[in-house]
Amino acid sequence: MTLLKNLWKDEDAVGVVEIILILVVLIGLVIIFKEQLTSLVENILSKITSQSNSI
Repeated sequence: MTLLKNLWKDEDAVGVVEIILILVVLIGLVIIFKEQLTSLVENILSKITSQSNSI
């Protein structure tokens, strides 16, 4: 019983779980929107390249 009380009071583990959940959600979003992100980055890089040539 005291083990459960100690685990309940230990809030450091909660922070780790929150960080892991945030990372899982971010990775999931990247996987879902991979094609859109790739095209967006390619578009931005091509604009940078074309505009840097004019300098």
